[in-house]
Amino acid sequence: QVQLVESGGGLVQAGGSLRLSCAASGLTFITFSWYAMGWFRQAPGKEREFVAAISRSGSSTDYADSVKGRFTISRDNAKNTVYLQMNSLKPEDTAIYYCAAVGRGTTNVVVTTEKTYSYWGQGTQVTVSS
Repeated sequence: QVQLVESGGGLVQAGGSLRLSCAASGLTFITFSWYAMGWFRQAPGKEREFVAAISRSGSSTDYADSVKGRFTISRDNAKNTVYLQMNSLKPEDTAIYYCAAVGRGTTNVVVTTEKTYSYWGQGTQVTVSS
């Protein structure tokens, strides 16, 4: 069973930066590089939405239009960790941020749909003040 633990959230002023990390564990028989990874977020009173995704190898990425040019997703397969670098933060980026994983075998695709993901972290709060 894969466990995902996010960290790095906090309170930041508008225009500031944060780097979120998501560490995976419980990978008994399958390595971290087997999994496509994604970040999603949920603001108060809103549904959870896609933020960014990265393929198994890290060679392909995709972003929501609202974060393109400001956020960067990356991964370190040797450390079983995926990152989300968030720059030029805006108050509307305030949300709980979740990382997610789905096994993708030998295909190196990006997964952007929430319902496709199998494993989820508990989330980390990001608050951007104006």
